[in-house]
Amino acid sequence: MSQLSHAVSIHPYFKVNEGRLDDFKALMTRFVERTQTEDKCLYYDFSVSGNTVFCREAYIGAEGTIAHLDNVGDLIEEGLEFAELACIEVHGPAEELEKLKTPLAELPVKFYERVTGVS
Repeated sequence: MSQLSHAVSIHPYFKVNEGRLDDFKALMTRFVERTQTEDKCLYYDFSVSGNTVFCREAYIGAEGTIAHLDNVGDLIEEGLEFAELACIEVHGPAEELEKLKTPLAELPVKFYERVTGVS
C-alpha cells in the first residue's frame, strides 16, 4: 500500500469578515511559507470564492496532520481574529482518523472514512 493510501486530507472552509479578505490573503502566504518546511505534507493550497477561503491539504497519516496543526496553530488563531471556521472535513483511513478525534475534538470537524480507491 502506498503512502497515499494512508493520507489524511483536511478541508477547512473559512468565512472571512467583510473587508478583511486582503488580510486573509496575506496570511495565506505565511501559512504556505511555514508549511513548506513539513516533510509529511503531500499538498497544500488555497482557493477563494467570494469571502470564503478553502484550504486543500493532505498529509502522510495522522502524525503528519498533527505536526502541521502544531506548526501553524498560531497562524490559525491569528486568522480567526477576522474569519470564522465555517466547517472542516477530515478524510482518511479509519485507523488514522481515530488518532485525530481527540486532538481535534474542540473543532467543528466532520470525519469521512476512506472506503475504497486506487492504491
